[in-house]
Order: sequence, then structure tokens, then C-alpha cells
Amino acid sequence: MNHWAPIFDAIEAATGEPFQAVSPCDVSGGCINRAIVLDDGRRRFFVKLNRAQRLPMFEAEAAGLAEMLATQCIRVPKPLGTGLVGSEAFLLLEYVDLSGGRTAAGEAQAGRQLAALHRTTRKTFGWDRDNTIGSTPQPNAPTENWIAFWRKHRLGFQLQLAAQQGYRGQLQSRGQRLLETFDPLLSHDPIPSLLHGDLWGGNIGYTTDGTPVLYDPAVYFGDREADLAMTELFGGFSNRFYAAYNEVWPLDPGYPVRKDFYNLYHVLNHLNLFGSGYLGQALRLIDRLLAQLG
Repeated sequence: MNHWAPIFDAIEAATGEPFQAVSPCDVSGGCINRAIVLDDGRRRFFVKLNRAQRLPMFEAEAAGLAEMLATQCIRVPKPLGTGLVGSEAFLLLEYVDLSGGRTAAGEAQAGRQLAALHRTTRKTFGWDRDNTIGSTPQPNAPTENWIAFWRKHRLGFQLQLAAQQGYRGQLQSRGQRLLETFDPLLSHDPIPSLLHGDLWGGNIGYTTDGTPVLYDPAVYFGDREADLAMTELFGGFSNRFYAAYNEVWPLDPGYPVRKDFYNLYHVLNHLNLFGSGYLGQALRLIDRLLAQLG
């Protein structure tokens, strides 16, 4: 039996046509999963692979992509199936050629389309299921109050993970102080917008005709500024992107401070995923925010 048969079966179930790859090809790009492209000489598909225990992570990612796809606001790879192949879990996706470069028109389109995505709202913060940010669990229990959601399921959760990994002392004492006092930072009363959730420069690409494509989401409903903040954490987005976003939906006053607050979540996640190289950055962000609170 062909090792890839379960994936070939998933392709046939999704497309209605039999599939037999000529030669699976490993591709680079991520630090969490292995990825391959399956090609039968006529069609190509993108497949993520990880340990079998990671199947729920892929199922949640597929659901997140489907949630974004249903809005028809911005292009994302269509999820086609999940399952097990040998000792690995897989996520089967539409193959999208991302060999196009960034253009002024494409970046502006990305900004406008992200704003449109954020116009997709619901009554509660969180989501229908938990998922992951990178490989870290991300709890998404539906919550009516944004401050309560962020305190328990974002900042508080990451600080707990950090303590479990031995990051105690100043990080916990100063982090706890911020956890108890940050409410005034979030007084702008955001609505629950559909977020990509992990929107750094490595999770956006462009097709050959310049169309922006978002992928690798960590979807939930939250303050739209959390997505915008992460675009600034590691760079990769131009002024054209932000100008186009603001033309559609201008940001509220106070965003520059909230940007640091929301990015603390991602810096703490990187600390928990990749180690102590992010500890100093986390402490500096906490101190800057505490200074704003007085």
C-alpha cells in the first residue's frame, strides 16, 4: 500500500477525482510542521505533517481557514481534509502559488481586505473551539467581556505557562501586577472581530498576479487591534498596508499603547516556545505598560 494513500483518498473525497502523486516533494518554510507538495503532473496540493497527537491542532486550523474563507473577504488556502498517515497527522490544503512579490497595489489590497475581514463580528469574544498559536494551546472559551477574556485566556494563560517552564521571579511579579491593573488600557470598548490571530509577515504571501493570501491562522474573535499589533512586531508590512486599512476602518486613539500590550502575548508565547532569548523583551514591554498605568 502506498504510504500516502490516506492523503490520496482525502484528495479524491474533496475533489471527486482519483489522485496519485508522481513524487512527493518536501518544502521549507515552517518551524512547527513538516510540509510537502503532492503533484500528479496535473494538480498540486499542499500538505502539513506533524506527530499523530497533533491532529486536533490541524483540525482546528482547518476550521479557522474555513471560517475565514466563508467571509470571502481575503484569500486563504482552502482546507480539503485532515487525518492520519502512518505515524503522522496531516492537514491537506489547496496549493496556492505564492511566488509573486509584494507590490504597492497588493499591499494596499491586503490592508483593505483585512479591514473587511475584521468587519465579520459576533456577540462574544473567543471562538467555538480552542486552537493553537504556533504549537502552544490557545484557549478560546466564549466570553462576553474582552478584559476578562484577555486576562484569563491570553496574558494570564501565557504567564502560567512561563511559570511552569521556570520563568518566575521578576517576570511573574511584574506580570502579575500588570495582570491585575491593565483594565484602563482596554477602555476603548472593542467589538469581537474575526481575527487571523497570528498575523506576522511570514503568514502572508502574494500570488503571481499580486493577490494577497493569508495562511497559518490562529483564529478567534477579538479586538481587531490585536491583529494590527502583531503586524508591527516583526515587520514585513509597509505604510501602504496601514494607510489602506485606515481608509476602510480607522484605528481608535490609544492604539500605540495597546499595540505593546497585545504584542506582549506573542512575546511571551515566543518565550515559552523558543526560550530565554525573549525574556528581556517581555520584561521591557511589561515595564513600559506599567509606566503607562502609573
